[in-house]
This record gives sequence, structure tokens and C-alpha cells, in this order.
Amino acid sequence: MIMNSIHKELIPKAAAFFKVVGDESRMKIICTISDGETCVNDIADAIGMTKSAVSHQLKLLKDEGLVKARRKGKNIFYSLDDHHVEDIIDIAFTHIEHKSHGESCHCNQCEGKEL
Repeated sequence: MIMNSIHKELIPKAAAFFKVVGDESRMKIICTISDGETCVNDIADAIGMTKSAVSHQLKLLKDEGLVKARRKGKNIFYSLDDHHVEDIIDIAFTHIEHKSHGESCHCNQCEGKEL
């Protein structure tokens, strides 16, 4: 998709997406559940937050359509809503790592061979 051809009404939605994923706690949650369904207790343990705080952040992620929930008995399991969320986060980390190499780096990633 060429950015100049993006419908203007999508820009605020994209900004809202990045605002939600721009929070460190929510980014930790996204990374934690990227490997598959995870319950709130396991997410809280993995990132060192209270269950209440994790639940609050999960609601924001769910409201934005980034996370989905599935109930099994008394537990609710959370996972990424679709592969696009993981793709965007992966691209962000690739970009950040690339920028950390510096201008003198000539690795395959910085030379554009494995982007």
C-alpha cells in the first residue's frame, strides 16, 4: 500500500493503534502473548505486573482490536487478534535494531539484504 493513496479516515485509526502499542506495559503484554494463548495470571507473572493492571491493559488492547479472548472454564486466555499485529511489532523491532547498528554497519540487515 502506498502511503499517498491511504484514505484520510484511516490516519486517525492508525494513530490510535500506535498510541495503544506505544505503552511499554502493553508492548510487554503483546510480546508475551505473541507465542500463543496466555491467561492473565501467566501474563502478570511474566511481566511483573499485578493481575488487575494486566487486565486493565488487556481491555485497552482488546478495545483497539489487537487482542482477542477465549474463555475456558474460569480462565480467559488472550492471544493476538491476527498475524498483522505480530508483523507490525516484528517490523518495529527490526527497525529499532537496525537503527542501533550505526551508519558504519555493513551487516546483511543494514545493507538491505534481509529486511
